[in-house]
Amino acid sequence: MNAALETLNSPLPLEAYLVVAAVMFAVGAWGAIIRRNAVVMFMCVEIMINAVNLTLVAFSDFLPAANGVGANYAVIVVAIAAAEVAVGLAIVLAVFRTRRTVNVDEVNSMKG
Repeated sequence: MNAALETLNSPLPLEAYLVVAAVMFAVGAWGAIIRRNAVVMFMCVEIMINAVNLTLVAFSDFLPAANGVGANYAVIVVAIAAAEVAVGLAIVLAVFRTRRTVNVDEVNSMKG
């Protein structure tokens, strides 16, 4: 029983975090490539950004000389991603109000 609890409480290796981040990035890239809905494309880009953040935090935790720098970069990336989403969704909303669609294939010029 104690061995099972110790196994559950043991930290995951760095490779586990990197595999999860790689899968998240691949899913986000795949979704951004195949989907035509601008909102879904934003969500896929956010998945890719969070995969990068997971990698930064994992390396920050596992590398003793990093001194938490990766986590600091992850916070900066989250702030930049929030600004990107705010601007991007404002553009999508403006396009939707004028054209009644968020399909990126149907929006081929910036003229209203």
